Amino acid sequence: MNVSDLLTEAYDRLPDLVRAAVDGLGPEQLRHQPGPGGNSVGWLVWHLSRVQDHHVADLLDAEQIWVSGDWAGRFGLTPDPDDTGYGHSPAQVAAVRPENAQALIDYYQAVAARTASLLAGLGPADLDRVVDESWDPPVTLGVRLVSIVDDDLQHVGQAAYVRGLIEAG
Repeated sequence: MNVSDLLTEAYDRLPDLVRAAVDGLGPEQLRHQPGPGGNSVGWLVWHLSRVQDHHVADLLDAEQIWVSGDWAGRFGLTPDPDDTGYGHSPAQVAAVRPENAQALIDYYQAVAARTASLLAGLGPADLDRVVDESWDPPVTLGVRLVSIVDDDLQHVGQAAYVRGLIEAG
């Protein structure tokens, strides 16, 4: 298996996991925080989508999907390219208000399609390219792509868990 196929296999698992975490939940369920300061299903899926969108856009030196169209409006937010949810306070978590599950699915699918185009045709040498020199050691493309998928898998698992709490009700 080549590196492009391997990364594609990992990232291609996420759309079904995202759909399973949110499909059939209503707006209030998507916004439900399981406890004080807890992250809602909607926030978790929005956040994992935002992080992937932010990082992949940076890797492509392109505009984020979030700031084009009316994505932010579908979440009750402004199209701030720096707002990925990192470090959000409980009030900021509560302010992420997806209009419905489909908004989360649609946004993630748009982000995933862009990521798939980045992954297509990557070779081993591409993964060694330094993409962030602010870390020691500097971050390579390979490390960044693994970091993104790792973060996304953790958050979609958390979203599935919170969904289970909601359904157990």
